[in-house]
Amino acid sequence: MRDLHNHIAPKRGLSPVAAGTDNTPYVSEIVDTLGFGSLEFIILTGTNTDADATFTTLFEEGDASNLSDHAAVADADLLGTEALASFTYADDNKVFKIGYIGNKRYCRVTITPSGNNSGNIYIAGVWILGNPTTAPTANPPA
Repeated sequence: MRDLHNHIAPKRGLSPVAAGTDNTPYVSEIVDTLGFGSLEFIILTGTNTDADATFTTLFEEGDASNLSDHAAVADADLLGTEALASFTYADDNKVFKIGYIGNKRYCRVTITPSGNNSGNIYIAGVWILGNPTTAPTANPPA
């Protein structure tokens, strides 16, 4: 069957905001994986006018709903790598992804700029939860 629509739940990860012109980290919403068997984070970039900025992605997990117990996800629990989900000033208007197969309930992603002192960068992100224990998933997403 070609039905992805009823088997995923997209959640806000990083809302689009005014262009970042400094090295302030972008911290995603914390996502709750309860009721789902798979998780992916999608990163969308706009145009970056800085000529030497880099953006490093960190994926964290925990069991506390506020992630007060957060820890970096072990490489074995990621699909793809944090390096592949990181990007530079040259990656205008691209999409990156990183998946999670760990067993913690809550996750978040932090994207930390370096050298983004004179540029403007737009970044947005979305969580995709899949393999629901109950389908179809809500539409519009809850």
